[in-house]
Amino acid sequence: MARHAIPASHPRAASLLVRQRLVDGFDAGLVAREGLLAHGRGEAFDYMLGERTGRAARRACRAAAAALLLASHPVVSVNGNAAALCAAELVGIGRAAGAPIEVNLFYGGRGRAGAVARTLRRHGASGVLGTERASRSRLAGTDSDRGWADRRGILAADAVLVPLEDGDRTAALRDAGKTVIALDLNPLSRTARTASITIVDNVVRSAGLLAREIEGMSRMGRGRLLGILSRFDNAANLAESVAQMRENLGRAAHA
Repeated sequence: MARHAIPASHPRAASLLVRQRLVDGFDAGLVAREGLLAHGRGEAFDYMLGERTGRAARRACRAAAAALLLASHPVVSVNGNAAALCAAELVGIGRAAGAPIEVNLFYGGRGRAGAVARTLRRHGASGVLGTERASRSRLAGTDSDRGWADRRGILAADAVLVPLEDGDRTAALRDAGKTVIALDLNPLSRTARTASITIVDNVVRSAGLLAREIEGMSRMGRGRLLGILSRFDNAANLAESVAQMRENLGRAAHA
């Protein structure tokens, strides 16, 4: 598919470049057609956030970093959209947290898991999980293809980072006793409200921020990390994100 040059002077250049990454990911076999539609929905919420990482998202990133550093077996779950948008940053999170990366797709499709794994490896990931059928079992409480998970990864994990996740699997992961960290632009979604920690922000901004938070907090003692985590209230943080959206919409209505 022909690429269209996006001039840096365009007022929506950053957003258009992100869309182009998804289109490129679709052409490369990473992104399902349904993933293109999902991105448009998320972009609408980013408008309401003011297209910036707010205080609530930064607070959630700190809590998420603490949870990943405290975990005995953290895992980073990656789908096609996440790989197309921020593979390098997700690999950085895995490296900083000592967490393996597992490919997990709602819409499997022939060759998609392999394409996602190759993209992650190109960005420095090693030992990518989720591509070998012999190592997969079904997560209890799930029926979709995304219910399949690696016994060495997500099924054994005590904490799972799930960018751009669906609500059913988030609930199943919580029911399995895992700490679930979601990256989701919609603070009203089932995923956001079911996860242990929800970072309401665009994944292209928050993935890199989370990697840096983990690196910066890696020398903290266990007691300090536990303190950061214990003070975090996901419901209150989601309410703050909704309030920020409402405030931004109110300003726009009276501009």
